[in-house]
Formats: sequence, C-alpha cells, structure tokens
Amino acid sequence: MPFKKIIIAIEEQHNVSFNYTEDNVAGLKINPPAKSLSLDEKLEYLEKKTNLSFENIGNKFINIYKKENPLPAICGYVFSSTDKKPIENANITLSNQNQLTTDSNGYFEFKKENTTTFLISHVGYTSKKITPANIDSKNCLQIVLEPKITELQEIKASAILASGISKNTDGSLEIKPKKFGILPGLIEPDALQTMQQIPGVNSLDESVSSINVRGGTHDQNLFLWNGIRMFQTGHFFGLISVFNPNLAHTISIYKNGSSAFYGESVSSVVAISSTPETSEKNSYSAGINMINADVYGKYNLSKKSYIEISARKSITDFLETPTYKEYFDKVFQNTTITDFSQTQNVDYRSDKKFGFYDATLKYAQKIGNKDQIVLDLITIKDNLEVFQSATAYTIIRSENNVLRQQNYGGNLSWKRNWNPYNTTKVNIYNSSYELLANQKNTYENQLVIQENTVDNNGFNLENNHVINSKFSFNDGYQYNEMGITNLELVQNPDFYRKAKDVLRTHALILEGKYNDTLSITYFKVGTRINYIEKFKKFIVEPRIQFNHGISKSLSLELLGELKSQNSQQIIDLQKDYFGIEKRRWIISDNSTIPIQRSKQLSLNLFYKKNDWLLDIENFYKKVTGITTSSQGFQNQLEFVKTTGDYEIWGAEMLVQKKMNHFLTWLSYTYNHNNYHFPNYEFPVFPNNFELMHSVSWAGIYEKNNFKIALGTKWTSGRPKTSPDISQIDLNNPVLVYNKPNSNNLHVFSQVNISSTYKWETENGIQYKLGISILNILNRKNEISEHYRVSTITNSIEEVETFALQRTPNMSFRVSF
Repeated sequence: MPFKKIIIAIEEQHNVSFNYTEDNVAGLKINPPAKSLSLDEKLEYLEKKTNLSFENIGNKFINIYKKENPLPAICGYVFSSTDKKPIENANITLSNQNQLTTDSNGYFEFKKENTTTFLISHVGYTSKKITPANIDSKNCLQIVLEPKITELQEIKASAILASGISKNTDGSLEIKPKKFGILPGLIEPDALQTMQQIPGVNSLDESVSSINVRGGTHDQNLFLWNGIRMFQTGHFFGLISVFNPNLAHTISIYKNGSSAFYGESVSSVVAISSTPETSEKNSYSAGINMINADVYGKYNLSKKSYIEISARKSITDFLETPTYKEYFDKVFQNTTITDFSQTQNVDYRSDKKFGFYDATLKYAQKIGNKDQIVLDLITIKDNLEVFQSATAYTIIRSENNVLRQQNYGGNLSWKRNWNPYNTTKVNIYNSSYELLANQKNTYENQLVIQENTVDNNGFNLENNHVINSKFSFNDGYQYNEMGITNLELVQNPDFYRKAKDVLRTHALILEGKYNDTLSITYFKVGTRINYIEKFKKFIVEPRIQFNHGISKSLSLELLGELKSQNSQQIIDLQKDYFGIEKRRWIISDNSTIPIQRSKQLSLNLFYKKNDWLLDIENFYKKVTGITTSSQGFQNQLEFVKTTGDYEIWGAEMLVQKKMNHFLTWLSYTYNHNNYHFPNYEFPVFPNNFELMHSVSWAGIYEKNNFKIALGTKWTSGRPKTSPDISQIDLNNPVLVYNKPNSNNLHVFSQVNISSTYKWETENGIQYKLGISILNILNRKNEISEHYRVSTITNSIEEVETFALQRTPNMSFRVSF
C-alpha cells in the first residue's frame, strides 16, 4: 500500500498526527502493519520496513525522518500561553531572511546550518527570538508565545462637528488634525479655534488666549504640548494659536472627568501630542496664509529613529495684508497704544513693528523591542515695537514701547514595555515663560519696565498594568516645581519692586479601569493625592468616568472630578503691559491668594443611529478660591481685593445629521453662572463670563477633495455694569455704579464661511488651497464695555470694544 495511506489509517485509529517532508515518503509502498498492533509496535514495524525513523512525542505528534539524518537540526512546536493550543501560520524568519510557517499543529523544521538565530512572530502575539546554538537538536522545541495586548482608546462616535473629531468613551473629545475636515471660518485644524465649536466652550473676546470652559477663566485650563505645560497659548496676542496646526497628531479635550494624571487645573484639559501612534514615512510640507508662513519636515534616520522639525513665522514684518489690518485693529483698540494717537492730534507719527514665530524639534529613538526615548523642544515668541511721536504747540512728546512674550519648553520621555501587561513611562520637562514690557517716554524722561516670568520644572512617573482584557490599573508619581517672578521698575520717579515665589508639589496617582465591550460598560475611577511642601497641605482629588450602553444606539455617561490649582493670572491695572496682555501669573499664598479648588459633575445622554446624533449633557460646577483680580473687573470691583467663588449649572445639546457628503449640526448651551463674594456689599451677582444662551449652526459639504462649510454663531450679551447717573455730579464727575453686572451687552451674531480644495500631481506632490471669511455680514459686535472719567472733557466716557469686522484669509500648502 502507499505509505501515506498507511499513516493516515494509523492517525485515525490512534488519534495522532504525523509530521514529515514530502520528499521522504514520495513513492514509498509497503505492506501495512496489523491493525491489532499497538502504536509503538506499528512504529517499530514501519521503521524496520523503511529507511525512516519515527519520533513519538507524547502519543500525539510523530515526526518522520530519514535514517541517514535521524533528526532535523531544528524542529519545534509553537503554542499559545493562554490556551496551550498550537499556533498555525506563525512566521519563522531565519537570519538569512528565508521564511517558513508553522502547520496546523504549530510544527516547523529547518536545517541548523541555515541560520544562527531565528524569529518567531504572529499577529496578536509578542515576537520571540531563538538562538539555535544553545539548543539540544535531539529534541523538538516547545515554544510558547505570549499574547500581545495593545490597549486601544475606545471610540464612542466619530465625525462629531466635522470629520477628524470623535468622542471617546471616557467623555473626552479627540481631534486628529491630519484627518480633519472643515469648520466654518477655519481652513486649518487649529486646536484652540476648533475647541470653541464645542458646546460649553467660548471665547468672549474671540481670543485663543481667553478661552472660557463652563464659566472658567483661561488660566484655569491646562494646556499641554507633549507633556509640557504652556503658559502662552496665543500669537498676535490671542488671535492665532501658538500650536502649529500642521504638526499635531492627536488633540484630547476634557471638559470634565479628566484622568487623575492631570493636575494644576480647575477647568478643562487640552492635551496635544505630536508623536505618531504608528511609524510614518518621510514627509515634508510648506504653507503660507495672510498672516504667517511655515515649513515642516519629518525624516526617518533609521528604522528605529526619526527627527521632526517645524517652524512658523509671521509675514507681517514686510507685508500688511487685509487680515493683518483687521487683527491689528482688534488687538490694539482701547490700549495705551491707541490712546496716545487719540490724545495727540497734531503732527502725529507712528512706526509699528510686529512679528512672531514658533519652532519645534522632535527626536525619537527606539532601543531594542521594549524601549523608546523621545525628546521634544518648542520655542514661541511674539515681539511688538511701537514708536509714537506728536508735536502740539511746539511741545514734542514721544514714546518708545517694546512688548515681548515668549515661552520655551522641553520634555525628555522614556517608555518601556516590560512585557505585554506592564508599561512604564517617565518624563522630565521644563517650561519657561516671559512677558516683558518696556516703555520709554521722552517728554517726561520716564522709563517703565514690567516683567512676569514663570519657570516650571517637573518629573512624571506612570505605570500601566493590564490585568486582563477587561481590567487595567495605573499608578504614578509626579513632582512639580513652579517659580514665578514679578518685576516693576520705574525711573523718574524711582520705584522698584521684585517678588519671587516658589511652590513645590508632590502627587501620588492611583487609577483603575474596567472596560467590558460586550456589556458596553466603561468604568474608570482614580484619585490624585497632592502634597504642597510650602503649606504642608494634602489635597485629595477623586475622579470618575462611567459610561454604560443602554442599547447599541443609546448610552448614559456620568463624569465627576475634584481638582485644584496653585497658580493663576491676575490683573493689577488694566493698563499694565500697555493694556494688550495685561494679565500676569502669580502663585497662591494660601491666604489672600487661596488655592483654587473645583468640583464638577455631569450627566450625559448620547444617541447615535442612522446617521443621526444627539448629545445632551447637564452639568454642575463650583470653583472656590477665586480672587477679584483674576476676573478682569472694570467696574467698582476693579480695585477691590477679595476672594470668593463662582457656581455654574447648565445644559449643552448637540443635534447632528449626516447625509452622504453633507453634514449639518445645531448646538445650544444654557448656563446660569453667579459669583459669590461674601465680604462684598453685593455678595451674589452674575459672572463676568456668563453667556446664558449660545446657539451655533453649521452646514458642511465634503466630496472628494472639495470641502465647504457655512455656519453662524449667536450668543446673548455678556454681563456689564452701568453707572448710576442719578448719583453722579456732572460738574465734578466721579463714577458711581449700579449693582455689578446688572445689565447685558447686545447679542453677538456672526456668520462665517470657509472652503478648501486639494489636488495631487502624478509624482505625488499634494497641493491645498483654502479660503475663509469671518463675519461675512460685517456685523459690529460689541464684546466689552466699561466707563471712565475723561480728564480732557471732564465727563464720563463709555468705552466699547468690538469683535473682528469682516476678515478674509487665504492659505496655500504644498506637501510631499
């Protein structure tokens, strides 16, 4: 009988499996052994009748070899560590680059002289390297592969507001700039402009340096760029984000329920990462718009390392575009810069120089299969120089003003995958911020210098432990040192004041997560235990994220957090730093400047079915330890120093519908936001940043490489304080106010449009053209109002500040 037919019969009778090469048994015929014989007796019979040897492994697998080479040099079986089952089609890569795969029994074999080492790999398992020199070739290897567990971020829904924006199960919103579609008024995926489209996020003065999340001030938000805390977020004093929109890979935004690894914030968290999740090929790009030009390059130095560089610079040094003129008018209205020209109307001359730049550098290096080191550097700078002179009645008056704002940062991180279940991340960072104003008045021969500097250093340790497919646990330690210096120097009359404060904090973080995709339940609970050295004070901050799928279409989400913050921005005088960037950073002293603390709870219903999306979120938030100096008052509280809190509750709603290439959404936000200053004569009154009603709508069309978006935004007017005319002596006016924030400004309304078109040449070069117009209808929107006594007219003046008028912009980008 054919030999192959004989061994098939033995396999069926004794439930074993033969492994052999076709060359060894091809054409071989013998008389079959008796069926009554045992397995060992049959193997002995076959060995006598053939020139073959038989190796019996546990009465399960039988290897067949020729007698002149009784055993192959290397043979083995590959099993899974979890269920002990053989792994089929595992790849065996030899040192000479030859490859073979395991059979259905997980078996493989090859000659020893073919390789010095070999690698075993399979999708879903951790690869293992074997050195045959240390192997006993008389027996086959028993190789066990460990499953490779990669923790993926759970996505609840994608394409929220625009393509490239998704919502995670932990309640955060995630923006992928490289997949970003388009939003009204935006032609680039600017992180801080994009987040203002999210319900509950506003900027009352259209500035990315004044973003208010659920009633909070801008400094109460934590902005991180690759783990570095950024104290400056805006170019052009707030109209452009300092974060290069063409660089980021992932932007995560938390309005509530942030991880316990995020501290020093009582409002939102914006974490920007420029590190790709997977390896990418070399890429280069350059672009220009009506404000700035930029370049970007990523070059792979080897299979395990790459370098990434970006740089962006304003073009306002040599070209004043319509966009620049609108921005300039918006930024410098009602500042000392424009006050000078208004009061000197004879032979007035002015010379203005303004410019900004930012640059980043990333170097990433993998070491072996378990370690990776990443170095990130960033530098940001804005510089304004204004020389003004006027001659009136033969008297010459001139001022030379310099305003500089800059932020440097660096972060060195190391990540190690100890095994598929345990990972450690360590990073050391520094962030340095400086705001400097230098004013020289030749008429009075006076020099005024103001400086605010921040030096922030830190160390973070984070360990991730995967217990199984449902449970994971994180723990870590963070050390943070912050030093803030404020300097004021005046010559004629002479005055000098310099104050430096340093605060060091330690934090222990514990966090556990349960994620069951079958029951559609996500639960994450953690706590952050802060210790402040200077005050010898412990602050415990629990966090919670819970999400449960009531059905495949409907889910319920509960988020809660307690947080604290030791630094804040205050305004000493509205004309500090020329009234342009008048806020300065300070550190809490645990008495007159308390530690700010917040508590927040939100309940969310999320529905998604048949391209419909409905998101309704109700929230409550309270922040204690705020000071009047941090709230930007320009009424009777401007010079009052007291502490209190604000309390806000409200609802946010988003309705969205997608139809083929068309996406439309409507959002509405309601909030009720009050201050509580118990030591003031009016202890309760509306918050400066209250927008009781906000409505936004957008219609977006995307097909192939063409995108267009039209949208509108409407908000009720922010609170204002009006003078009490009945108590003011018009002959000798002194401001007397009504109750704080007892009135409101007129409603804010704006219509925006943007469009982009992309095309690619045969040689792979990609071009992108973008056009946008803010405030198409050129509506004059008032964004703030205050009052002052004019020394010239001896009367009370109403000072109004307005939003951007119609502002066009255009961009062009080349990528390859």
